Amino acid sequence: MAGLLLAAGSGSRLGRPKALVELAGERLVDRGVRTLSGGGCAPVLVVLGAADTGVSGAVTVHNPDWSTGMGSSLRAGIDAMPDTVDALLVALADQPLVTSEAVRRLVEAYAQGARAAVATYHGNPRNPVLLGREHWSTVYSMAERDVGARPFLRAYSHLVTTVACDDVASPEDIDTEEDLARLTETLGGV
Repeated sequence: MAGLLLAAGSGSRLGRPKALVELAGERLVDRGVRTLSGGGCAPVLVVLGAADTGVSGAVTVHNPDWSTGMGSSLRAGIDAMPDTVDALLVALADQPLVTSEAVRRLVEAYAQGARAAVATYHGNPRNPVLLGREHWSTVYSMAERDVGARPFLRAYSHLVTTVACDDVASPEDIDTEEDLARLTETLGGV
């Protein structure tokens, strides 16, 4: 099970690339890699674009089309997956309250036979998302502009296992300085 962290955007509403934003003394890109690794994903690939930077513990993939949206980053990540990987778990760098425990739950769903799964919060599907290799080409063809796996999850919902993560994680994201301040406060400012 590989981890795939999408971190290529420029953070237009935030005014700076989200991958480089620090929360509780840690860059969002590093936090995402730690979350995926801690949840049992190996290798971890990080798709970068607006801000190319070194990332410890991960393989970086440059998306030259990052400005077109998340869809191109998901495609770049799929293209870079080693042949030995049977499934990948997609997470977003701007969702720092997704935890390793949420990742572990999806990895466990995979171990129990799920070939596509999504974390849910209050019954709503969000991230992270697990995709078995047999679904990659379909996801790839449906990932456009600023959508990643969402069209696949909707069109093939009968194939998707839902995994409740309400009690261990949150899908809150950082789009603005206000979001960053709120999440910094949520984490106790540390």
